[in-house]
Amino acid sequence: MNKPVVLVVMDGVGWTEKDKGNAVLHAYKPQLDELMSVWPHTTIKASGTAVGLPSDDDMGNSEVGHNALGCGQIYSQGAKLVNESIESGKIYASNAWQDAVKFVKDHDGKLHFIGLLSDGNVHSNISHLIAMLKQSKEEGLKEVRVHILLDGRDVPETSALKYVDQLEEVLAGLNDENYHACIASGGGRMVITMDRYEADWSMVEKGWQIHVCGEGRKFESAKEAIETYRAEGGYTDQFLPGFVVAHDGVPAGTIDDGDSVLLYNFRGDRAVELSKAFDYMNTGFSGFEQTKKPNVYYAGMLQYDGDLKLPEHFLVEPPHIEHTMSEFLVNKGVKSFACSETQKFGHVTYFWNGNRSEKFSDELETWVEVPSDIIPFEKKPWMKATEITDLMVEAIESGKYQFLRCNYPNGDMVGHTGNYEATLIGVESVDLMLRRIMDACKKMDYVLLVTADHGNSDEMYDKGTNPDGTPKPKTSHSLARVPFAIYNGPEGTEVKDSQDLGLANIAATVVKLLGYEPPKEWLESITK
Repeated sequence: MNKPVVLVVMDGVGWTEKDKGNAVLHAYKPQLDELMSVWPHTTIKASGTAVGLPSDDDMGNSEVGHNALGCGQIYSQGAKLVNESIESGKIYASNAWQDAVKFVKDHDGKLHFIGLLSDGNVHSNISHLIAMLKQSKEEGLKEVRVHILLDGRDVPETSALKYVDQLEEVLAGLNDENYHACIASGGGRMVITMDRYEADWSMVEKGWQIHVCGEGRKFESAKEAIETYRAEGGYTDQFLPGFVVAHDGVPAGTIDDGDSVLLYNFRGDRAVELSKAFDYMNTGFSGFEQTKKPNVYYAGMLQYDGDLKLPEHFLVEPPHIEHTMSEFLVNKGVKSFACSETQKFGHVTYFWNGNRSEKFSDELETWVEVPSDIIPFEKKPWMKATEITDLMVEAIESGKYQFLRCNYPNGDMVGHTGNYEATLIGVESVDLMLRRIMDACKKMDYVLLVTADHGNSDEMYDKGTNPDGTPKPKTSHSLARVPFAIYNGPEGTEVKDSQDLGLANIAATVVKLLGYEPPKEWLESITK
């Protein structure tokens, strides 16, 4: 009784009874409640070691989550991968590090670090930056600049000064008559530099003007910039406008001919566009008009896109993911369909396929992207859920595909805003669309699997309260387990009773329901 399978990923929807602003628990969600009570269901791991991160105290994220979903295995990821390289010293023996240092020395230039300044362990970790700063002094470099992107998303929303103070203390301890390092520019991650999926190139253009050209509002220090912007506009860290650190009107560190630039973020989605701006600078780059094109050596922490070989130079080898579900299904002649809106399209394609931007088969794989609106997510928390559902229902009812997958970004993207009321609407919007997917699966006799890639909207309140007594918003992911339910499965379908199952167990579950024996490399199926 093998059937076609539909997999729905509700991004950022953790499943827990803990109530710290739990927008999932309190949302009106009759479909999800039905799935997690009437039908075979369980909860599974979506963070920490279950998705290849250093410890179980590390929050999961969409990238490692979709890697695990798409390959059925656990690979060392992100922070763990970089930690291992720094601890072993391999990062400093890499061609990219050695060449970056040599380029600076040969041209009497500066070494620049650009990246997210926090210990959120999702895009970056300040400890990696500090380790490389110390090594840059050991290498005999003289001038080093740091361009800081403020977080407030994977860490508390107004925690930037904690990390700025930590960095300034390190810099003060390193600086002497032979070595000078300082913060040169910065801004919020959702305003400059860290756009993804080419949703808003103007963000990267703003970052280019600030980091490269030194053009922007000037302050004597990063601390002054942060405190001034907060006082003027009440900005949280991720939305803080860009700034240039300058003394007597002179920028502390523009990026010029003869400099080397290292992007120390390890997560790929929000690193690709800046990498294109540097790597493609002289080969037809069209993202925005580059008024300044310095001759620099550029490298990323990782190679963020293996198919595009982007960037050309990188410090740490990314995980080489093999035996993905897509490749397995293509080899079996199975037609598949993947859909999401721009904000998560790369997750059901690039990350799902083991960090490959290309399909394994143009004939057998169909990918459809719904363009995301460029609007604050709390202003339109339903996002593109209806359009994604329209496409999914059409694809299911066409009967063309044996495996279909989609991602609804609402629980994550709206959850990151810290707006509890908007997040309730986001969760409820997805639940409303689940009914249509369920009905289509029942009509066509397809199996529906519903899960999430990590928690977020289940924990919207942080510790403490605001001055007015209201709960302090939490904008980062949570450590919650995530739901997993099977709707309209073959008769007698049951799920295993184990607390050790995680996202990587879903691949074997899918192919088993399709009637195939999972590869030996994969973790076991969730079904008995």
